[in-house]
Amino acid sequence: MKSFLQLNTIFVSILIESIPFILIGVFISGIIQMFVTEEMVKKWVPKNKVLAVLYSALIGVLFPACECGIVPITRRLVTKGVPLHAAIPFMLTGPVVNPIVLFSTYIAFGSNFKMVIYRAVFAYIVAVMVGLILSIQYKKDEQLRNQEVIHASPSRTLKEKWMGTLEHTVEEFFTSGKYLIIGAFIASAMQTYVKTSTLLAIGHGKMTASLVMMALAFVLSLCSEADAFIASSFQNTFSFGALAAFLVYGPMLDIKNTLMLLQSFKTRFVLVLIAYITLFVFIGSLLI
Repeated sequence: MKSFLQLNTIFVSILIESIPFILIGVFISGIIQMFVTEEMVKKWVPKNKVLAVLYSALIGVLFPACECGIVPITRRLVTKGVPLHAAIPFMLTGPVVNPIVLFSTYIAFGSNFKMVIYRAVFAYIVAVMVGLILSIQYKKDEQLRNQEVIHASPSRTLKEKWMGTLEHTVEEFFTSGKYLIIGAFIASAMQTYVKTSTLLAIGHGKMTASLVMMALAFVLSLCSEADAFIASSFQNTFSFGALAAFLVYGPMLDIKNTLMLLQSFKTRFVLVLIAYITLFVFIGSLLI
């Protein structure tokens, strides 16, 4: 009975944390759908692949979305013609380098800029490396589960476009929301029945410490606006590199957004993406 109550409490807290940000995400997705044309996208995204990756990994600073809210935005950008090698770096850095997350990191680590800088730079480098590899590996951007491209209608009035945005927001929320609920339930179950002490007992070495903190970030499925406060509580337990891995890996990959990625993109592509992110975060944590 105690475990069941704990499960419910964690489940509700995860939903309360996540729902506002997924609402922001699907609303921005609706705006992109109704107001952004393919011609605009072509002007915004550099044609050079390397520049496109570097640029897209930076603009995440403008989007205060968490890791689950950023997925609908990314999917909509891809349907509008943004190449994968630009859309994915944006998706990876958005939940990490935005001002809200960096400020919460600054507060959580005792008003010290060291972790803030490491977190932002580490996330940027991982996103750029993933984007560059994707630009080589995937010549065609046919990785969405639904390849249909829906164009914004230029003949609609401003009022009709805003109404369409709201309709799209509601539709997208119920489409993505079910995966958020499933992910939140799995995450809460993992937090309830997988003891953190078990993971801590494993993470004694430098390599195992990074792997344990990455696994913990995936299991906890915390919103990136709050995860720094959890990471700071492990300062006397794990190395700086392991803590940085926790703060970068969690916003890029957790249970919630993995399910949402699987709903948006082809399974093989998601597995490849997970492998690249895991590899680069792990290597980076050892180099710090």
